[in-house]
Amino acid sequence: MARETTIGSPAVGTSVMETESGAVDVTRLRVAIARLSRRLRRHELAGLTPTQLAALSTVERSGPLRLGDLAAAEGIAPSTLTRLVAVLEELGYVQRCADPKDARASTLAITPMGHETLERLREEGTALLTQSLMLLTPEQRAALAAAVPALEQLAGPDQADPRSR
Repeated sequence: MARETTIGSPAVGTSVMETESGAVDVTRLRVAIARLSRRLRRHELAGLTPTQLAALSTVERSGPLRLGDLAAAEGIAPSTLTRLVAVLEELGYVQRCADPKDARASTLAITPMGHETLERLREEGTALLTQSLMLLTPEQRAALAAAVPALEQLAGPDQADPRSR
């Protein structure tokens, strides 16, 4: 049975979850994940902001899709999305196509250049993480390997958020 306690003042406190196998310092875990995420995103982003990159990834994963569906999936206003898509189109990462179901509407699809760019960015991130892992001891790498399934579960779809399904 896990239980959570907070140490220190609520605004700055450290959250610790007690489990049968030991305590998890939730605050330290959150900070470490955030720092690692920033480090992995720090590499060259192909001229894209993190929001543009996320939208491009969504188009790759779920496309072709209508602009309204992309706005809903990314949780951004349609007017913001219009500007974002214009940049992605100018860079050659996406293209608008006529919607076969509605001649008045269009869908957004990733271009080969957009796909290649995402692949390159993923490969760069993997290489960066591989280099970082080499700085750890064998015991630390084994602990991370054992934690991967739990991290994958934490990173999976948020069942309370309909956008993540």
